[in-house]
Amino acid sequence: MYVERYGAGPRLWLGLHGWSGDHRTFEPLARYLPEGVALYAPDLPGCGKSPPPGSWTLASILRQLLDLVARLATPPIVVIGNCSGAILALCLAQQLRRQGRSGAIERLVLIDPFAYWPWYFRVFASPRIGRYAFACSFGNPVGRRLINLALVSKRRADTDLTEGFAGVSTDVALAWLRILREIETVHVFADLDLPVRILHGARTFEAVRRSLYVFRKMWPQLEVRVIEGAGHLPLREAPQQVAASIESEAV
Repeated sequence: MYVERYGAGPRLWLGLHGWSGDHRTFEPLARYLPEGVALYAPDLPGCGKSPPPGSWTLASILRQLLDLVARLATPPIVVIGNCSGAILALCLAQQLRRQGRSGAIERLVLIDPFAYWPWYFRVFASPRIGRYAFACSFGNPVGRRLINLALVSKRRADTDLTEGFAGVSTDVALAWLRILREIETVHVFADLDLPVRILHGARTFEAVRRSLYVFRKMWPQLEVRVIEGAGHLPLREAPQQVAASIESEAV
C-alpha cells in the first residue's frame, strides 16, 4: 500500500481518504500542519498508486491498515477519516480495540461522515443496475459535470465534487461500495469510548447533518465542529480551519 508523508515530527496523523480519493485528498493540509506533526496518507488498496487487495473484503483492507499502524510504531496517533473513509477509521479503531490496542489511537477525527447510506450508494450497489447507473453518472465526464452543477450549493465555485472519479475505474468504485456495504449499521461502533471529533462543512449535505443526530446518541464524548465557508469538501475548501480543528484541545 502506497503511503505519502507530509510534514515531519514525532506526533502522527493518519489520513484515510474516501470513495473517489487517494493520498492527495490530504495534500491541502500539508502547509498547515502543526509543528512536530507528520501526516501519513495512504492510497487505499486499488486506489492511486496502490495495487488492488488480495480480496475485495473489509477484512483484507483492515489487515493492511493494521499493518500500517504497526509500522508507524509511535502510538498514540490521530486517525482522520474523510467522508466514507470515516467508516474505515471506525473499523480500524474497533479492530485495534478487539486486539487490546486501543491506546494506539489518541483521537478519531471524522470529516463530513454519513451515518447511513445515501440513496445513490444503494442504487450503485444494486447487482442489476449498479454498473449502468455508475456509468451514466460518475463514470463519464458529462455525468460528472451535471452532478457537479446540481451540487453547486454544497461546494465553493472553484471546487469540483466529482473530479476524483475521473481516475477511478468502475470495477474499483463498485468494489469499494461492496466493502462498505459489509457494515450494516454504524451502531456497531457505539461501544467505542475513545475521543471522537466530527468536522463538517457549514454548507454540507443534509444527510451529513442528519447523521449528527445518530452519532451524538451513540457517543456522549462526541465533539462537533463546523468548518465555516466549506461544503462537503472541507479539506479542499478550508484546510487551515481543518488543521486547526484537528489540533485544538477539546472544548
